[in-house]
Amino acid sequence: MPSTASSRWFRLASAAAVALLLVPHAGGCGKKKTGLTIKQRLEKAEKEATPDRQAAAFLRVAKLQAAQNQRDAAKETAIKAFERLKVDGDASLIAPRLVECGATLAELGDRKAARESLALAIERAGGIEDPVRKTQLLADAGAVYGDQAKGTGDSQAARAALKQAGEVADGVDERFRADALAAVALGYTRSGLADAASDVVAKLLEAAQTLKEPRAKAEALAAAANVQARTGKNAEATKLLADAEAAAKSVDRSESRAYALLAVAMATSANGDAKKAMALLKEADKAADKVPEPASQKKIVDKVRGAIGDLSKKKS
Repeated sequence: MPSTASSRWFRLASAAAVALLLVPHAGGCGKKKTGLTIKQRLEKAEKEATPDRQAAAFLRVAKLQAAQNQRDAAKETAIKAFERLKVDGDASLIAPRLVECGATLAELGDRKAARESLALAIERAGGIEDPVRKTQLLADAGAVYGDQAKGTGDSQAARAALKQAGEVADGVDERFRADALAAVALGYTRSGLADAASDVVAKLLEAAQTLKEPRAKAEALAAAANVQARTGKNAEATKLLADAEAAAKSVDRSESRAYALLAVAMATSANGDAKKAMALLKEADKAADKVPEPASQKKIVDKVRGAIGDLSKKKS
């Protein structure tokens, strides 16, 4: 049976993987380091111990190449990552990486290879024992399939993946069902198919009523609000967001508070209140700055500040 901690880690990790942001982090202060050349990074990727780690390293290089406007080279590197993932291995490691690979290839314009990577990810999802993780993987794949701008623009494949995700979510233990249903709901919104998510939202709201942990409640309500906002039900979304915000602000642990506020902010933005969304993101940023573990801090800070940057562009 999954734990809420492990399933949430998977959701965030996989969500990060398919964020489709090809610009690498440019952080830190002090002296500017030259770093490795592209050639050196590729050589280092080849030497990684396992196929999933090789693929992860190749995808990092591909994103760097894309950021430097070397799109053809980036495609070649992303294809190398895909080739490394055509092996038998731990499905919980290989399948999410295949979704990331598909997302990267799609944004680079190679939709054919992207579809192949996503199809293989869905095939490998059968080997994931944790039903919450399996649901989240399928929802992530559906989101990339359906995204018209940065995904493959394949609504039929998106519907199929999301239907499968919903079926798995329905069988998840009641204690963890909201996590799974939230992933499916967000998959529908990210794929541009929010109109098809009404049944999922109803189930999600029912599951959210049983949640005691405030971060989980905030994220579940925010996911439902996101769907309502994208289907024109703004009044319903506003009510859900008020409850989601209250839950998020009651979270004590800095990292969890930051993630909860980020989820509410994104749904608030979808509901058309950019000013409120920015205020929530600034609160999330303050919480993120207080995360004690460096790697965890960097991950959430990057997410929050990336969202702040995206929202600022929309407002300008």
